[in-house]
Amino acid sequence: MAESQEVDITLGVDKGDDQEAWRRVVARRLRMPPARVASLELLKKSIDARKVPVQYRLRLRVGIDEPLPPGEVESPSFPRLGGNVARVVIVGCGPAGIFAALRCIQLGLRPVILERGKDASARRFDLAPILREGRVIEESNYCFGEGGAGTFSDGKLYTRATKRGPVREIYETLVAHGAPAAILTEAHPHIGSNLLPNVVKALRETILESGGEVHFESKVSDLIIDERGTRLEGVITGDGREFRGESVILATGHSARDIHQLLLSKKVRLEQKSFAMGVRIEHPQALIDSIQYHLRQDGERPGSLPAARYRLATTVKGRSVHSFCMCPGGFIVPCATENEEVVVNGMSLSRRDSPYANSGVVVGIDPEDTEPWQAEHGILAGVALQREVECSAKKAGGGGQVAPAQRLVDFLERRESQDLPSTSYFPGVRSARLEKLLPDFMGASLRKGLLKFTKSMKGYLSEEALLVGFETRSSSPVRIPRDRLTFQHPDVAGLLPCGEGAGYAGGIVSAALDGRKCAEAIAELVR
Repeated sequence: MAESQEVDITLGVDKGDDQEAWRRVVARRLRMPPARVASLELLKKSIDARKVPVQYRLRLRVGIDEPLPPGEVESPSFPRLGGNVARVVIVGCGPAGIFAALRCIQLGLRPVILERGKDASARRFDLAPILREGRVIEESNYCFGEGGAGTFSDGKLYTRATKRGPVREIYETLVAHGAPAAILTEAHPHIGSNLLPNVVKALRETILESGGEVHFESKVSDLIIDERGTRLEGVITGDGREFRGESVILATGHSARDIHQLLLSKKVRLEQKSFAMGVRIEHPQALIDSIQYHLRQDGERPGSLPAARYRLATTVKGRSVHSFCMCPGGFIVPCATENEEVVVNGMSLSRRDSPYANSGVVVGIDPEDTEPWQAEHGILAGVALQREVECSAKKAGGGGQVAPAQRLVDFLERRESQDLPSTSYFPGVRSARLEKLLPDFMGASLRKGLLKFTKSMKGYLSEEALLVGFETRSSSPVRIPRDRLTFQHPDVAGLLPCGEGAGYAGGIVSAALDGRKCAEAIAELVR
């Protein structure tokens, strides 16, 4: 067997893909002639831009004297289900629902996915009205449909939730269904909104070929609960069809507000939880490149480096203010799910070659902050706060999906912008005093947080920096409680809350891992 060793090396940005340079540096590190370095396998690649010069950091597996066996990506297998197997109803076809279904198949359970929106191909056509006419198709948009909110987003896969489950297996499953193999080695992997639709379609085909079911335009309108009110036996869709199974995984995402209303009407217990809201901030990508890569203002980013990203976080009187879902070389997009609101989010293509960089900048909100809305809205006070801000944005935008916006310098000085810089936000922007559209505590925290960012990231305070309102769907204000061991609702057996909409995930990978866990919990219950 070939001798192997893992080695960490650093290289200049012009040598990041030069395997002969890798070999020479590895040989020096191991104090051996280059000829003994028989083969190299890339395990991880990241950028170290903390100081000049910017460098690549590589972790390599080295074959010494003899080549390593060819590295192969593990392709998870999904058996064909037999005729007499237990059915699991899965509400929602986002990452939590898809990966719950895939895990069900591996465990011998038949998944039946119900998705209120359309398949990814048809869903593309429904984005045109919101972009060009400002008209939201309320069951098919950037949030609802095959793949969930992540399908038409940046497709960021980086997660700190490595203790939640097999992150590598999530990546390998995505690669086996068409995602770039580079996500296996990049420190901050992403897929891109131009590639994600085909990946989720391939995942759906695997589910169908294995004997699972996927039903689009099948919005759940009612729950089938036993006479004692203690067990969920299935669901009913808007067209009157009933779907029953051993259990129901509720993986509806953070924007399916009607599901929270439905649960409350059935006296299913919900809880308030902390969440975050704020704005999208947009800069020229060249400016972010110059800041992060220590370039001259007129200097160009070396072609070997990707569009630069950043992550900022601070606290203001104990309240978190942080960047969220940063999209280098991306676009700001309209993510409303109803026509009475304006909501913005970020996305980027796999190439990340837009001239703009955008990021959410959000303020942490705790249940006690929603007290003014609790008397009327109870547990859904956080949702009411979201709606209020979204409707205020709609009114300030003046119609359609035009969004209120303000230059960063003017926001900090509490004045309306007389003009606005160019933006990637296609429906357009209209000048407004953003802090007047937010609760006082949010506006004050956002201003102080952004001021701190301008001091910690020199150049962030720029005449070209634009704030666009509002980023309200970064997370759900509601948690659906569940048992830590069985993953079932404590009061309603057979109901397994899952993913972002239930309050247990915060991104594509964490939602996928949560879906897997729910499937595994059901397999234990039916044994």
